[in-house]
This record gives sequence, C-alpha cells and structure tokens, in this order.
Amino acid sequence: MLVDDHEVVRLGMKSLLERHANFEVVAEAAAADEAIEKALEQKPDIILMDIRLAGSSGIEACQEITDLLPDTKVVMLTSYADDELLFSAIRAGACGYVLKQIGSGELIQAIEAAARGEATLDPSLTQRVFNEVRRAIQNEEKAAFGDLTPQEMQVLALIAEGKTNREIAEALFLSEGTVRNYVSSILSKLSVSNRAEAAAYAVQHHLQDYL
Repeated sequence: MLVDDHEVVRLGMKSLLERHANFEVVAEAAAADEAIEKALEQKPDIILMDIRLAGSSGIEACQEITDLLPDTKVVMLTSYADDELLFSAIRAGACGYVLKQIGSGELIQAIEAAARGEATLDPSLTQRVFNEVRRAIQNEEKAAFGDLTPQEMQVLALIAEGKTNREIAEALFLSEGTVRNYVSSILSKLSVSNRAEAAAYAVQHHLQDYL
C-alpha cells in the first residue's frame, strides 16, 4: 500500500513497483485516517508511508497500524533527515526509514528487506542511530550511580580496586569508621550484599568513566 498526500509521488512509486513481478499495489491513501482504514481492509504485507501527512502524522498512523496489524511492515518515507522523526518512527514500529531521494534500486531493496522481516535504514542516518544508542547506554550507566554522592563514588572505585577499609581511609584521608559508613551506604544504595558484588557492579557499569 502506498501512503502519500501527493498524488504524483504515489503515481511514480506505483509505476516503479508495478514493473516488478513480485510486487502488487493493492491500495493507496493520501491521509493517515484513510491509510488506517485501507490497511485494515486490504491487510497489505508492506506499507510505504510518507512521514508527513495531512491531519494525523504518518508516525501516528504507523503506530496504530502496527498495533492492529503486527504482520504488516511499515517503511517510512521522508524528504528530510530529521533525528526526532527518525526515532519517533522507530518507536512507532516502523521497520524501515528511507529518504525520498533514494534511488529506485535502493527503494526496491528496502521493500524486499522489509518483506524478509529485516530493518532498513537509509545509510545517511545509520551513524545517527548508533550515536543515539551510545548516548542512551551512557545515560543508563550514569544513572546506575545516580544515588551515590561523589565521595561514595570515590570509595566505590577503591572497593573495585580491591582496597581494604584501612587502605581506602588512607587514600582519601578519612577515618576507618567513616569509610565503613560509606561502604554500608553504598551497599544499600546499590542493593548489593557485599563488597565483591559492589565491585562487580562498578565494573559492569563503567564507574571509571564517571569519576
């Protein structure tokens, strides 16, 4: 099914797809509501959908269609490499995101990939996705130590090095009693039962990157 509010664009894509024996255009729509209605009627295998439509957006239509028809694959088309729209489309369940400037051969490959159940992303956007994933991982790791004070993070780093309370006290110019209190607080905040688990937690979440 083709979804685009520009008839000329739909005609061009239909002409391209109908040159391939494996493809059949079973429906067309110009707006989000119409797209949802026709998708439910025709249950197409693949939907090529413009991300910007009159009324509700293509992203909202994608979300509803993928909720109602989980076997239907939606490939979003857009004229602009917009990061916010890209991640909104992914969250909405789109299996592909390609720019309209894509060549005809690449568009066919994107549709074939979607039919195989593979995710397709315009090559110019791949680095942006990796950057966002890395940023999300870093934020998650940093949040893992969000309850600790800066001093507790320093103590935890020394625990991870295998230091004893006395060695930690000497390194940070604290009393052993104060260090014991810090260690107890750290174990409680991290919901771990002993120093070994605290050390493993620190390594797993890359504590050194946040000191």
